[in-house]
Amino acid sequence: MKALFILLLVQLCSASLVPEREKDPEYWRRQAQETLQNALRLQRLNQNVAKNLILFLGDGMGVSTVTAARILKGQLQHGQGEESLLEMDKFPFVALAKTYNTNAQVPDSAGTATAYLCGVKANEGTLGVSAGVTRDHCNTTKGQEVTSILRWAKEAGKAVGIVTTTRVTHATPSAAYAHSANRDWYSDGEMPPDALEGGCKDIARQLVENIPEIEVILGGGRKYMYPKNVSDVEYPHEEKHRGTRLDGRNLVQAWQEAKPHGKVAEYVWHRRGLLALNLSRVDFLLGLFEPGDMIYELDRNNETDPSLSEMVSVAIRMLQKNPRGFFLLVEGGRIDHGHHEGKAKQALHEAVELDRAIGLATRLTSTQDTLSVVTADHSHVFTFGGYTPRGNPIFGLAPMQSDVDRKPFTSILYGNGPGYKIVAGERENVSAVDFAHADYQAQSAVPLRQETHGGEDVAVFARGPMAHLLHGVHEQNYIPHAMAYAACIGSNRGHCNTAARPATPPLLPFLGLLLILLC
Repeated sequence: MKALFILLLVQLCSASLVPEREKDPEYWRRQAQETLQNALRLQRLNQNVAKNLILFLGDGMGVSTVTAARILKGQLQHGQGEESLLEMDKFPFVALAKTYNTNAQVPDSAGTATAYLCGVKANEGTLGVSAGVTRDHCNTTKGQEVTSILRWAKEAGKAVGIVTTTRVTHATPSAAYAHSANRDWYSDGEMPPDALEGGCKDIARQLVENIPEIEVILGGGRKYMYPKNVSDVEYPHEEKHRGTRLDGRNLVQAWQEAKPHGKVAEYVWHRRGLLALNLSRVDFLLGLFEPGDMIYELDRNNETDPSLSEMVSVAIRMLQKNPRGFFLLVEGGRIDHGHHEGKAKQALHEAVELDRAIGLATRLTSTQDTLSVVTADHSHVFTFGGYTPRGNPIFGLAPMQSDVDRKPFTSILYGNGPGYKIVAGERENVSAVDFAHADYQAQSAVPLRQETHGGEDVAVFARGPMAHLLHGVHEQNYIPHAMAYAACIGSNRGHCNTAARPATPPLLPFLGLLLILLC
């Protein structure tokens, strides 16, 4: 009887949450017809040459994360959430990418970054190298290096940039410029003796030396640029933030000295310094705002650290100075970290901030000459369910108790991770904890210190010139090949000429005209 009463109560509450307009069938019919007309307009394909390329990468942003972030965005705007639209939802072309690494069914961020940046699938844990390289084995690297779309763009004369909320030497950004048998070799202080003796370079050194003319580099990771035990400029008394380099080099200084004579290279470590720059007078920009990763958006000090949106705004305005266009990699990297820690609230707010950056970039560019792609490297074992009613707070409880242990549960759960808690021999009662706290670790089915990635396909959203090339189900390494084709960079340029490709008109009207003439 009690269960029946709860079910009836949920049904009554759900009915009261239905907006009046949605009770009218015509509302849904009109919406469908508008969507249909928009789809029909897509018959006229944008086949312009993409002057600019922007790749937005939500690290760990699987489809369940996208959906939950959409609901969160709507609820932050005082709506019910489900009907909300993310900026990426407005992109007209959507595909799925298969994320497996060459040696892993469920991938890591390094092997996947090699795929969507270099166009080649690779082993887990390796960066910018083929599957002929074994993780940790420096001596397998030589001759196996593969180049990225960032390098292809630079070689074509475009400006290039990297913006991330992680360390600039982390897996996603480093695949754009580095070649490493281990993603964790951030500085030589993290490398084993045999790798150093074998001539392998740490990732921070490669950032400075491999492609010295990257115009914009913004993110975290200061400590990997400075000699061991050098105090951090922002946290001078915290030992964990001190420099890590064993070679005694100051790579920030080396970065500045490597620039051509007469060019202005600015280094900033504070939000105020970034926003005060006169970008018309800056040729190269390096911004490192934390010793390690950037702070979660929910916890960010908005006086000292810029948001992802602010960094993207600066990057685009810097790169737009090049008349040949640009390539920009933007990573919302801490979505992944929030999920690994079981902190769904942190992860989803990171995803919403990435979406905010996508919207800002849309306003600063044109779909006529800018191809924008949004995707993820992999998913997570993150889910939300429990028959929640319309408008249920995304971080709230499911409307029923478990019919096994008679305890409530949150809608958001993880398949594994640190949220597994047993209290007095039973599952923790979530009503006794603050499950809406930013650092609350959602319950998981299997106890792990760190939650794991998920293995399902991830979404690919595309808009702009040749965006229709991203459709259906693709191998993840296809993405940079399609983007390079659109921009006439890289090795596949046989279709390119000096004039922009004309937009393709709908085929049926021409066929009809041809029949009339023939008759």
